[in-house]
Amino acid sequence: MARILTGIQATGVPHLGNILGAIEPAINLANDPKNESLLFIANLHTLTSIKEPEVIRENTYAVAAAWLALGLNTERTIFYRQSDIPEVTEMTWYLNCFTPFPMLANAHSFKDKSDRLSDVNAGLFDYPVLMACDILMYDADIVPVGKDQKQHLEMTRDIAGSINHNLNKEVLKQPEASFDENVMIVPGIDGEKMSKSYGNTINLFQTDKKLRKNVMKIVTDTTPLEEPKNPDACNVFKIYKLVASDEEVATMRKNYEAGGYGYGHAKQELFEKLRDNYSEARERFQHLMDNKHEIDQELEKGAERAREIGRPVLNRLRKELGY
Repeated sequence: MARILTGIQATGVPHLGNILGAIEPAINLANDPKNESLLFIANLHTLTSIKEPEVIRENTYAVAAAWLALGLNTERTIFYRQSDIPEVTEMTWYLNCFTPFPMLANAHSFKDKSDRLSDVNAGLFDYPVLMACDILMYDADIVPVGKDQKQHLEMTRDIAGSINHNLNKEVLKQPEASFDENVMIVPGIDGEKMSKSYGNTINLFQTDKKLRKNVMKIVTDTTPLEEPKNPDACNVFKIYKLVASDEEVATMRKNYEAGGYGYGHAKQELFEKLRDNYSEARERFQHLMDNKHEIDQELEKGAERAREIGRPVLNRLRKELGY
């Protein structure tokens, strides 16, 4: 059985791109009985950029509620909040003492802001070491990452290797990265990759009225209603085919090509498909956000299970370092 660990940022309500491209595939992976899965909300990392306590708290709840609402099985997956594991900050200090300055100076998270050093705090500079601890503390075998996170896994392995070399024994397990070459790219309402930083997202967990208004903002061309249209060049169709059945997609394609079918019709169909496909998840999400104690119970239960794995690793490292 492989131990798979995944961290998710506490950036607020996940959008449709997050759900289709990351959350649903991760839930399917976690449900595979061949895997032992740990999934955590990286809310300590959030403090490097967000200083408002209520924003951090609400973002964390929103992320947790979305994963739970979409069907994460917390009996099969250890689901926890990073800040509920105080051991992670202690172990980060030990890792810091084996992490060379140039490694952190070359990290993307720092280099991207190195021309504006007034915006860089020590937490941001040290960000990769906390991330490494998140992995090494649980003896993870596999960490699914995107290509943009490859550097982070290499740094994690290097830090573990440095400690193991210094102590002349394998104290920390060096994890392997898992790259999915088929990660789904979900277009936003402007046709670019859906991203909060682009302001082009679709939030499934809004009210029906707001969700419909969101969908109606999808950018289309000016082809008149009565004329045939190219579905493959339309942002509405590109999103629709990610959530609809093959038969439904074929029907919409015929409507586009036949003419007499406007973009407003397509947007209405997309809205209804999103509303209906995720009706239970949307209700569950709202229930959880109205009853946050239920989220706390799930996360606290997961934290205890995570600490049962992490404490022995920390104690093993402490002993080998002389503490």
